[in-house]
Amino acid sequence: MLLRWLVPYRYSRAIEEIDLRALRADGIRGVIVDLDNTIVPWKASQPTPAVQRWIADLIASGMQACIVSNNFAGRVRTLAEHLHVPVVIGAVKPTPWAFRKAMKVMGTTPRETALVGDQLFTDILGGNLLGLRTILVDPLSAREFPTTMLVRRIERLVRRRVLQHVRPSPHA
Repeated sequence: MLLRWLVPYRYSRAIEEIDLRALRADGIRGVIVDLDNTIVPWKASQPTPAVQRWIADLIASGMQACIVSNNFAGRVRTLAEHLHVPVVIGAVKPTPWAFRKAMKVMGTTPRETALVGDQLFTDILGGNLLGLRTILVDPLSAREFPTTMLVRRIERLVRRRVLQHVRPSPHA
């Protein structure tokens, strides 16, 4: 059934609420992070101080991070440089190649990699297909790429049902 491929391992309202100690306890050594509406609102050029701190704390804890984005814009590289993390652009999620490339960059396997994203049909589906520990977060903004807005309509139909199957997220 398709639904099982859409169920994230965990759910958190926002990326900065994800407990890094819990990730490490789960054996996670690397975190793939979506960009638009996960780290920053769509088309934004700066993450909030709370997100910047979370990324810095992730790195300071000894875990690796890599941004994976469908976007090609220079803004993606600039944000990644600002956060001091590598980036894979033009990902065409949910196809697996960009997630595999990110794991290669981080030196991790699927079992020790988490993926954080705001979309069921790109981030969560793609991560689940590879056996990653997927974490769904709420989108930061209602502003989105036009095709994403269309997919969100379908996502809203299944999101509540999907979230009924998610393990509760531990908090710090």
